Amino acid sequence: MSALKRPIGNGIDVVISPKQRSGFASVLWSSCLAMLAVGANGTAIMAALPTMQADLFLSSAGVQWTVNAYLVASATCIVLGGQAADWFGARLAAMVGLALFGVASCIIAVADTQATVLIGRTLQGFAAASAVPCTLAAVDGGAAPERRAQAVGAWTGFLMLGFSIGPLLGGALTHITGWRVIFWLNVLLMLVALAGMASAGSATMRAVGTQGRRADWVGFILLATFMVALVFGLHEVPHAGAAPLPLVGAFVLAAAAFVLLLFVEARAEAPLVDLSFFARGGFVMGVAIGSLSMFSIMGLLLYFNLYAQSRDGLGLTALEAGASLLPLSAALLALAVLAPAVAARVGLRNALTGAMALITIASAIIGAAIAEGNLVLLSIGFLVMGIGLAVPYASAPRLALSALSPAQAGQGSGIVNACTFLGGSLGVAGGAIAFTLGGFDAVLTIIALAGIIGAALSRRIPKTG
Repeated sequence: MSALKRPIGNGIDVVISPKQRSGFASVLWSSCLAMLAVGANGTAIMAALPTMQADLFLSSAGVQWTVNAYLVASATCIVLGGQAADWFGARLAAMVGLALFGVASCIIAVADTQATVLIGRTLQGFAAASAVPCTLAAVDGGAAPERRAQAVGAWTGFLMLGFSIGPLLGGALTHITGWRVIFWLNVLLMLVALAGMASAGSATMRAVGTQGRRADWVGFILLATFMVALVFGLHEVPHAGAAPLPLVGAFVLAAAAFVLLLFVEARAEAPLVDLSFFARGGFVMGVAIGSLSMFSIMGLLLYFNLYAQSRDGLGLTALEAGASLLPLSAALLALAVLAPAVAARVGLRNALTGAMALITIASAIIGAAIAEGNLVLLSIGFLVMGIGLAVPYASAPRLALSALSPAQAGQGSGIVNACTFLGGSLGVAGGAIAFTLGGFDAVLTIIALAGIIGAALSRRIPKTG
């Protein structure tokens, strides 16, 4: 039987051999398992951080950068990570990402200093930037046309499942076995996923016609400089009174890198960031709303756990803190799956407007519950928050990509993911300012403001959107 050459648009064909087609089931379950681990990793660490802080003597900035090192590394590299599937083959690039993720998890599991944890988390971010888009490319490119939607849906579902169960899983493992087991579990899951990928046959499945695209290294360096400097500057805001120079220097560097990025990308033959995408209203709306939702959820998960597990807060154990987030997790998972149906029934504009408004309402409910010490009301608040976060989390990327042509979807998806990760980083950094100045109530206030901004932006979406 001869190899199959399937067109995917823009003059590009994906060449798939019979052996590769027969191994697709292994690629699919391996990718889904890996995404379950990556998704859980992003939120499980939140429940473990208070214990990690005590065990490893992490500073307040160290706690924040334990989250942001991962997010910023992912944000800066995910566009290049997606291009790696074109350069080396989706399966091979995915395997490299999964292997690096396992190594990084091992580094964190044996860490005994803050620096070691931060190195491991940065490497995890680099690894996720390759593993996430490349496993998706392997699944999408290897599936038969009639099964592609089902396969991609399974991949997305397992990523969201991991993200949803992470708080409870992290809390349970930290309480029962210790926080290091979270990362040893990552290592085990990555080894199983790698074995499945390897058993599928050839690790190379190249998109014929894309090999000539060169990496935009200047754009990459400027984008990375801008993101790191911006987040670093925000982390320095609480200390600006005593030491203003780091704050000013970081923001000046971020501004300079941003201006140069716009100049370089506007003239690049194959830009890392295609600025023309941002001239399209639907793309900008999708990116902004998706970033606001990630801003909210990362800030909420981190600072709730820090507050809930502190003596001055709720005094909960890691397990109790994770369990208290179950309504949030359940709503995130259920509504992310149902989001397309909700948008189809009430319209995307109304669905996103209502969801972002619920974020604001939920922030008020959670704040009232904490003030009264009412755990039932707290559960209701987290349930409402999960509903509010799930719809934009699932629908905003579709809104952004609907403004692009199919040939632009790959690069567009990378930019959407980069902006979403940056939104999460800003949520951690902005939450740090609020938490320092006004405690968890102040964090809830900025999350409520994000909901108001998101609702206002959503009203600008055309009724047909």
